[in-house]
Amino acid sequence: MKKQDRTQSRHPGQAQEGEQKGLKIRSYLTVAIWGALAVSMVISALLFALLDRFLNLPRSIPTLGWLLIFNTLISGIITAFMNGKILAPVTLLSKAMAEVAQGDFEQQLETTSRIDEIRDLFGSFNVMTQELRATELLQTDFVSNVSHEFKTPINAIEGYTMLLQDDALSAEQNEYVEKILFNTGRLSGLVGNILLLSKLENQNIPMKRTTYRLDEQIRQALLSLESKWTPKEIAFQADLEKTDYCGNEGLLMHVWVNLIDNAVKFSPVRATVSLLLKSEEDTVVFSIKDEGPGIAQDVRSRIFDKFYQEDGSHKSDGNGLGLALVKRIVDSEKGTIEVNNREYGGCCFTVRLPK
Repeated sequence: MKKQDRTQSRHPGQAQEGEQKGLKIRSYLTVAIWGALAVSMVISALLFALLDRFLNLPRSIPTLGWLLIFNTLISGIITAFMNGKILAPVTLLSKAMAEVAQGDFEQQLETTSRIDEIRDLFGSFNVMTQELRATELLQTDFVSNVSHEFKTPINAIEGYTMLLQDDALSAEQNEYVEKILFNTGRLSGLVGNILLLSKLENQNIPMKRTTYRLDEQIRQALLSLESKWTPKEIAFQADLEKTDYCGNEGLLMHVWVNLIDNAVKFSPVRATVSLLLKSEEDTVVFSIKDEGPGIAQDVRSRIFDKFYQEDGSHKSDGNGLGLALVKRIVDSEKGTIEVNNREYGGCCFTVRLPK
């Protein structure tokens, strides 16, 4: 779960029991400005009287000049303090809104401000995040439930289609059967990814950690995709340092398979894909470089979003969940992932995992 609510939200303008009546921001600022001027004038006069008595201030500057100097300094200090008090809730709200923009709908705010507009703004923000949380929960439950219901008929279709494969079929009929199997496989993979992503987001997967050889796991992931990179005659340069790692072995396998699959998918025929695994102090670093078209700067920040595909046409073999799943798994391991374009074409994904 994300951060827990810090307070219960209320509807804008709804006063809580025992709460003092607030002020309109225009009235508040007017009173604050005039109050600051009056206080600064009184303090300036007292300060001038004390300094003139004990230090004999030089008469080259008239009394009015000294008062203006003291008044300017003191009013500046008072104004800075008041600005901090008035703008503090706005700063807090700005930070909370930035968190919401990143998908953290658990944000809830409270304020002791007596300004009606500030209190109403905080109340509206709390109502908004509550509604966003409810919508997200409804969407997640719906997708998860529908995905569960899809699994059985998809498996049935795939099984019966495999029974149709026969040497007696014509070439055209065999082609149709192969297309059915291919698309049911894609649909089955989509459902599996949705369910896994839903479990990760709701933390329903026990984070069982075991110590194993990370370099061997990456080699197994590479071999599991042999049917994809062999037809394209992809060459691999693998520099995998012997690495013992303690983590969720099953989940991390998804990371390496997805990253290698992406590199193969977007690399041209007879390209070279480079794999690197090394240890840096308390961090394990894995990087994979391809010779594909790279990723445009304006979409680089969105490639880890669910169902986002860069080409926008959905023509490539994928469903836009692979990198979203990778990001969630790496986050669950307290690691980081970043992507950068290479100088001479292609892109590089870098995963850093704490030991």
